[in-house]
Amino acid sequence: MADNLVIVESAAKVNTISRFLGKNYKVEASIGHVRDLPKSQLGVDTENEYEPKYITIRGKGELLSKLRKDAKGAKCIYLATDPDREGEAISWHLYHTLKLEGKKVYRITFNEITEEAVKDAIKHPRIINMDLVDAQQARRILDRLVGYKISPILWKKIRKGLSAGRVQSVTLRLISDREKEIREFIEEEYWSIEVYLRHNKEKAFEAKLDTKNDQKVEIKNEEEAQKVISECEKGKYEVISTKKSTRVKNTVLPFTTSTLQQEAAKHLGFSTQKTMNIAQQLYEGVKVGKKEVGIVTYIRTDSIRVSDKAKEEACEYISEKFGKEYLGEQKQPQKQKKSNIQDAHEAIRPTYIHYKPSEIKDYLSKDQYKLYNMIWNRFIASQMAPAQFETHSIKIKNGVYIFRASYSIELFDGFMKVYNLSDEKAKKESKFQVSEGDQLDCTSIIPAQHFTQPPAHFTEAMLVKALEENGVGRPSTYAPTITTLLARGYIVKENKNLYATELGEVVNQIMLEHFDEIVDVDFTANMERILDEIASGNVEWKEIIKSFYPHFNHTVIKAENEIQNIDLTEVTDIPCEKCGEKMIVRYGKFGKFLGCPSFPDCNYTKPWYEETGVDCPLCGGKVLLKKTKKGRTYYGCENNGENCEFMSWDRPTGEKCPICEEVLIEKGSIKNKKVVCRNTKCNYGKQNK
Repeated sequence: MADNLVIVESAAKVNTISRFLGKNYKVEASIGHVRDLPKSQLGVDTENEYEPKYITIRGKGELLSKLRKDAKGAKCIYLATDPDREGEAISWHLYHTLKLEGKKVYRITFNEITEEAVKDAIKHPRIINMDLVDAQQARRILDRLVGYKISPILWKKIRKGLSAGRVQSVTLRLISDREKEIREFIEEEYWSIEVYLRHNKEKAFEAKLDTKNDQKVEIKNEEEAQKVISECEKGKYEVISTKKSTRVKNTVLPFTTSTLQQEAAKHLGFSTQKTMNIAQQLYEGVKVGKKEVGIVTYIRTDSIRVSDKAKEEACEYISEKFGKEYLGEQKQPQKQKKSNIQDAHEAIRPTYIHYKPSEIKDYLSKDQYKLYNMIWNRFIASQMAPAQFETHSIKIKNGVYIFRASYSIELFDGFMKVYNLSDEKAKKESKFQVSEGDQLDCTSIIPAQHFTQPPAHFTEAMLVKALEENGVGRPSTYAPTITTLLARGYIVKENKNLYATELGEVVNQIMLEHFDEIVDVDFTANMERILDEIASGNVEWKEIIKSFYPHFNHTVIKAENEIQNIDLTEVTDIPCEKCGEKMIVRYGKFGKFLGCPSFPDCNYTKPWYEETGVDCPLCGGKVLLKKTKKGRTYYGCENNGENCEFMSWDRPTGEKCPICEEVLIEKGSIKNKKVVCRNTKCNYGKQNK
């Protein structure tokens, strides 16, 4: 039997680490958590100092027996779970579950699964950090109290299977608030004017109207636009200034968990969950040739810090591959501005620079290669010099109006030689040479009508960015939070956009009305800061629970009494086509539907459409409130699919536009409702006040 026992979290690491450490070390895996709060009860003694009740996770008995046997025969035990708070807590649970009191027990961590990192960790063991454990305990118990106290109310008032959570509910609120903003947004008309000018017989270039009498131009309608054009046609265009300057495009930073998820969603089309699953595989180890190696560093991090050795290797590669000029000036690493950065681990980077993506492509799956290629290129780029551009700005006067034109020339591509997902190189800008005092000929004046746009729907990438900026959750919680909301049917994903379903809106409304503190973004962000204080040893974890629970519990009791049951069994006059029973309105994942009351004996269902009281402006049929297959609400004619194609995301009024005869729709909130034309090119109802 080996003298030393090393316990890691994941079985995928066992063979790799065993090979690094040799025969004197036996490596086993806990396969994640070994004990937790019980699922069948609250598991927190609210009458006795909020003491948690931990039990062995079902199915882990045989594994723990084996680990106890291995530990009994080992002289020294190393707890090598992941290098974060959760990993620290797992090590603490292992210590107690395996009854390691009196044994030589050490805690070791490594940020990458490489031979050097693992052996260095063995040389520098430490004791379990109880501050980190307590921070994780506080988070787990807070989440348990919120979830297990509010969720039963949702089961009772709406239906079983629903849930609420401390981070989950705030995330749902962010999505619902964004949808409300979009629904209530009233677009307003504005115009822009561009002119094409040329000097002598050179190619014409584009200039945009900027100011009038030194004030920013605001053109509200076509009449005003025509007035400007008329005045400009009478005047002359003269260059009054030319300016040449250098613009620096700063080097990208190495990946954090958040930025990796955002870039993978944006450029690879990966969901946050998919990104984390693939990144975990790259971290734990893939087979390259005959060796299994971890090819990226730890993937749950909010830091942009990079080890000196990794910097040296990157600099050596950049010098050899591109030349020393691509290294630029080696500056101090940029400091992250956000106060909630833990900086516990390095940024996400390749563990071995010499494992170039193109050279190990055959050993990786298609998706593994895509993500690894992005991580590798981003890290190399982060150690390169900024890109530089020569910019040319020209001011052109015509009477009281000033037009501006500009173009830029790339002087040095810098980091963009390796990492340029923004496609800046692809921009083709017209170059032109003019001097101050030059008189220009106008070849054309082009007015363009525009309408202000509502905020964009959240994508997963945008939501992760919003969660990070607002301090909601931690890097490790983003993916599971979004996954839970999708699984509960609170949100749906359609063409990469996230939408709150009718069920999500109902749950969010209940949370807003009765648990406003729980879904308050600032409250949740402040709680994260307090958890950081616990991890730093500045706050006692039970004090936080004591200050939170009494008021929260009072709110729960009050809400349970005040929230009215949502009737999900409304009887209709519509007969079941299978058994003839009068169908009832049920509530499913995407809202209401018609179901047979004899279920499960009769499982017949059909869509349920709510009448709006508005006649279809195209065929005179009834306009109904309908749902897409993904659960989004829209307005459609009862004759859809037969001889009418009417459909609108916004509620129609039943009337037609007096200008273009398109359908009129309602926009804005109840207090600020406005009737506008659905035709985006028609300005009826869209003029600025």
